[in-house]
Amino acid sequence: MTDFLAGPERALLERNGLADFDALWNLQLDAVDEPNTSRGGWSTVFRMDLEGQGFYLKRQSNYLTRTLHRPLGEPSFAREFRNIQRYQQLGIPALEAVFFGERKVPGERRAILMTRALDGWNDLDSLLEQWPQLTREQQQAILRTCGQLARQLHAARQVHGCFYPKHIFVQADGAGYRAQLIDLEKTRPLLLGQRDRVKDIEPLLRRAQVWTAEDVRTLLAAYLDQPADSGLVDAWFERLNVRRSHKENR
Repeated sequence: MTDFLAGPERALLERNGLADFDALWNLQLDAVDEPNTSRGGWSTVFRMDLEGQGFYLKRQSNYLTRTLHRPLGEPSFAREFRNIQRYQQLGIPALEAVFFGERKVPGERRAILMTRALDGWNDLDSLLEQWPQLTREQQQAILRTCGQLARQLHAARQVHGCFYPKHIFVQADGAGYRAQLIDLEKTRPLLLGQRDRVKDIEPLLRRAQVWTAEDVRTLLAAYLDQPADSGLVDAWFERLNVRRSHKENR
């Protein structure tokens, strides 16, 4: 079976005897959290540091996702890996895959997905916790960056499916910020136009409760490439509020 191994990391993994599926599967590491067992199997995330470089090694067994195209199921990492590759091809900023492979053994389907750690980046969740301590210039720059990321995503005709603060990572870049996405398992093509776009963005706003109406307008202005006081921003602000109210009252 052919595994994926990113060129830049091949020599690093080979030097450490970790350039194949079995070596990565059997490597003893401490998990960063409790295993996910919601699908009848298990899926676990580990932190791995090699020669000063950080990675996340994810292993799963019988942790399958089922779709119309794969009704019998496949490891959820297989779908996420394809989406990582699609994002790269489309130029959407996102996490980078280092290794992917899957194996069938008696009674078990195993998969490994290894990605670069986003060291030096901050997830938006942590920034929201310190939002009042940020300067207004920093706040606006982060809002614009998030709006531009969503615009780039949807312009490529993709829906993230979990556009939450914990899945958006930002990093200071001069006077502004840059951003990228993680957790691409639920990504799918954007098929329903504005309906899909509203559905994708609204969960972010619902979870970023510290944001004011002005903040949301700043993000929407960047997303729509319009002035914050434009009629288009007004319309989107209203649509998102209607969906948010509906979700919160369910």
